[in-house]
Amino acid sequence: MNKVYPNAAAALEGVVQDGQLIAVGGFGLCGIPEALIDALRDSGVRDLTVASNNAGIDGVGLGKLLETRQIRKMISSYVGENKEFERQYLAGELELEFTPQGTLAEKLRAGGAGIPAFFTKTGVGTIVAEGKELREFRGETYVMEESLFPDVSLVKADVADMAGNLRFHLTARNFNPAAATAGRICIVEVERLVATGELAPDDIHLPGIYVHRIVVNSQPQKLIEKRTIRDRK
Repeated sequence: MNKVYPNAAAALEGVVQDGQLIAVGGFGLCGIPEALIDALRDSGVRDLTVASNNAGIDGVGLGKLLETRQIRKMISSYVGENKEFERQYLAGELELEFTPQGTLAEKLRAGGAGIPAFFTKTGVGTIVAEGKELREFRGETYVMEESLFPDVSLVKADVADMAGNLRFHLTARNFNPAAATAGRICIVEVERLVATGELAPDDIHLPGIYVHRIVVNSQPQKLIEKRTIRDRK
């Protein structure tokens, strides 16, 4: 089975649709599937619910989909770097499900493991727990959180082999493995493609059974959210 597609648009064709729940890997601008996000914007699909740690920054990453109003709802833990996100949310134009960062990671991981819900202490006593089931274990209160089962996951890896086995680069690993396992269809953007068997088994971070489609983007932009430099002395 050939999992490799000639470009990002081809990899999304026949998979993405209006109204879907889409998980997108990355943390800030680190480890985001840039080419797949651009192709998703160009596809014109709308009314999306996107589960991602944040929405990039203005005009970059998922910020592009906010500008085109293709996202109806975000499931995120951090939104502080995106002014358009803030504007749409405060204006009532964008739904937002604030989710603690660890809880979001577990929602994806549990979804990938087929676990429909779990209990956590995070958020108990705050607005995060409003309307959710509370239960006591060992004398302490926990809130029940439902797992995420995305229709499509878009992830970024450093290297893939032809079978879809993945290796991530350092901190770009972040939410990508969990997002990949949770999606009904997983599409991965990689910088390098190698022959099956070239990756040593111990170097594989995610087995190819989770990966359905692969696209190569050998020259991603790799932008920096906030560039800071020290004063010369």
